[in-house]
Amino acid sequence: MAIWCTIRTFAAHAKELGNELPKDVITFVKPMTCLNTDGRVRLSKHPGEMHYEIECVVRLDADLKVDAIAVGLDLTDRQAQIHLRAEGYPWAEGKCFRDSALIGNLSDWKQGVEEINSDSSGLRLELTVNGEVRQSANLSEMSIPIHHQISRISAWAPLQRGDFLFTGTPSGVGKLEVGDEMHAILVNGSGDVISAISATCV
Repeated sequence: MAIWCTIRTFAAHAKELGNELPKDVITFVKPMTCLNTDGRVRLSKHPGEMHYEIECVVRLDADLKVDAIAVGLDLTDRQAQIHLRAEGYPWAEGKCFRDSALIGNLSDWKQGVEEINSDSSGLRLELTVNGEVRQSANLSEMSIPIHHQISRISAWAPLQRGDFLFTGTPSGVGKLEVGDEMHAILVNGSGDVISAISATCV
């Protein structure tokens, strides 16, 4: 299994980082060993800084259709990423460090993948840090919808059953500090929390 990730899928986030909205899907891969399972983000042991990025995560079935969705946190060492990108090097150090992927409880998805980004689904992401809302967006705001991401990636990538796809973050990303408490949720159109993450930076 693998953790596939896409970037700049929300226009507002691309703009806040000074990036152009891509014409095609941009993808990178996190090893499964990046997955954090205890909710303790070991920031004090990380050699650089960490930034939070809330995302919708989907899990693929054997037919490469979405069978479950969740909220996720794609933690990023922004300075390492910027430096390596400026030098023209791969930026795995900025994305694939220990504890850099968190996935909330999975919620079964019985509808088509196009519905995830529809206005009718009303799916919304929200991240608070120390009780303050830092990121909030409806999935219908996504500039590159999830069905297009999967279609484009599956044209070349060895996707398989059980793979996860982090589908990009909305605007509002920022730096984390030791002691920060994060609470990330994915909410449906009825206001029900269908996936959640609580994590502490230690």
